[in-house]
Amino acid sequence: MKIPSFDNHRGLYNSLKIVLPYLIIVGLFQLVSYYLSGYDYLNSAKTPKTSLQTFITTLATLLATFVTVLLFKKKLGRNFFINIGFQNIAVKKNLLLGIVLGFIIMLTGFLALLLTNEISIQSINFDLTELLLNMGIFIFVAIGEEVLCRGYILNNLMQSYNKYVALLVSSLFFSLLHIGNHFISILNLFDLFIAGILLGITYIYTKRLWFPIALHFSWNFFQGTIFGFNVSGNDHYSLIHISYPSPNLWNGGGFGFEGSLLSLLFQIIAICLIFEYYKKKNIKSNNVSITIPK
Repeated sequence: MKIPSFDNHRGLYNSLKIVLPYLIIVGLFQLVSYYLSGYDYLNSAKTPKTSLQTFITTLATLLATFVTVLLFKKKLGRNFFINIGFQNIAVKKNLLLGIVLGFIIMLTGFLALLLTNEISIQSINFDLTELLLNMGIFIFVAIGEEVLCRGYILNNLMQSYNKYVALLVSSLFFSLLHIGNHFISILNLFDLFIAGILLGITYIYTKRLWFPIALHFSWNFFQGTIFGFNVSGNDHYSLIHISYPSPNLWNGGGFGFEGSLLSLLFQIIAICLIFEYYKKKNIKSNNVSITIPK
């Protein structure tokens, strides 16, 4: 029996060895951000972060993510950003598609829950400063998590495994990244696993981060800042204040819409549509490549 060599699993090894340094570096950067923002993390239960403090902390986390990936990525220099997925190809198109898809999913979910009385609108609270701070927060979160989970981990896994296996493993990592969040449950973890597939499925075909970053941002921003749901168990400023007659599997409860069965359904539909698009695109490309001119 042939024993698999270490090289066959180098991508998995490279993905795992970044975890502990990432947690340490992020922790150090966050401690500095707490000091700079005046946040008393020792009494976090009594004094939750303000939006400005959260903005500073997520910016620090983003910087820590880039520092960690820079330390572990072999190909540095001016090609670093290209290697992890920031190629200057169809940037505007992919950003627009990601934002639109996230908005459509969240709007559809919000309206469906509203019409079935799973949620109700309590008030509207427009605050431009809070709106802009939360936009920044979710931009930082989207870039940081996509650079780590897709740009580094999925990228490495694809060097050792079939792209679909790599996608599943990276999605599991993405899900477990949220295991310490408030209101977490088995369903929420599975929902996040499916979200990882949705966010990563275009990357396995294009190795570009623009679409997953835009979708990730749009998903969080419209879910939390606009439509009033919690985001992965975290409460933020929201334009629309909603309430639940009873938290359940359809509305996601305290974890947010992304912890609901409805979210799971929408994500699976989106994954299937994206998969079919690239399947047809690959078939068309193959047909063109084998066509012999007369």
